[in-house]
Amino acid sequence: MAGATTATKALSLVVNGQTTVSRAVTLAELISELGYGEAKVATARNGEFVPRTARHATRLAPEDKIEIVSPRQGG
Repeated sequence: MAGATTATKALSLVVNGQTTVSRAVTLAELISELGYGEAKVATARNGEFVPRTARHATRLAPEDKIEIVSPRQGG
């Protein structure tokens, strides 16, 4: 294919209420890109809970609203 490129376009996303530009394709890639690594976090995309096992298959789209929440200690 002439002119084809493997570069991923940057997406504008809203992460925890803040506009963020990312080249991540999946939710798993975004979590890694943002520095969460293997941290235990809860995630949602556009208000829908996304379990850890589904993050690699959850593709991102422009203007997605992502929530990443770390558990809190105490009571």
